[in-house]
Amino acid sequence: MPKHGKKFVEAVNKIDKDKVYSPLEALELVKSISYAGFDETVEIHLRTGLDPRQADQQIRDVVVLPNGLGKTVRVLVFAQGEAVAGAKAGGADFIADSEEEINKIAQGFLDFDVAIATMDMMGKVGRLGRILGPRGLMPNPKAGTVVQPADMESAVKEAKAGRVEFRLDKSANIHVPIGKVSFTIDALHENMAALMSAIRRAKPSGAKGIFLRKVTLASTMGPGVKVETNSALAMEAKQL
Repeated sequence: MPKHGKKFVEAVNKIDKDKVYSPLEALELVKSISYAGFDETVEIHLRTGLDPRQADQQIRDVVVLPNGLGKTVRVLVFAQGEAVAGAKAGGADFIADSEEEINKIAQGFLDFDVAIATMDMMGKVGRLGRILGPRGLMPNPKAGTVVQPADMESAVKEAKAGRVEFRLDKSANIHVPIGKVSFTIDALHENMAALMSAIRRAKPSGAKGIFLRKVTLASTMGPGVKVETNSALAMEAKQL
């Protein structure tokens, strides 16, 4: 097993191993035991009872976190015609509207966090699958990153404001960032509630037995804090 440093061990010792915390208590604890010299990301890790091998037990969706993620999101758009104007109005950082721009990406330009495309550009974007796919940057309708030209402006604005994708991995887990340790407790709680509401709505039709088995909160460098599963799943997002 890897040997942890003194600060990590001190953080672990502040957690009651026999306690399962309420969402609010867990967030307060994660903030209080954060020790890194940078603004750590607060992450939620969900262990589900789903079978990732079954098509009717998949989860892949997006949620807009009301308080964002606390970082600048760089958006690249694949578009032509009227969608270019929408991309600019939404604040896109890069626009690939020509073969020359698309070739830049093929040659290694990846200085962006989210890629959004119109359906008519997917034929060209598909050629970049080997580059974008492994990095989670390939536009996908389920992730809200393949849109109609008229929806481009709002799609870019949402991506920059804090839209995050969540999906079931091969181990039946879901890992999602919900903000920074510098956020207020209220801001983190609102983001967590928005995510859990979205998770509940995304419960697949083929789910059997216990849907959510374990919920853990942690900062980037910190230890995990166990959260009451039912309380987390019952969290309600505020209407914006």
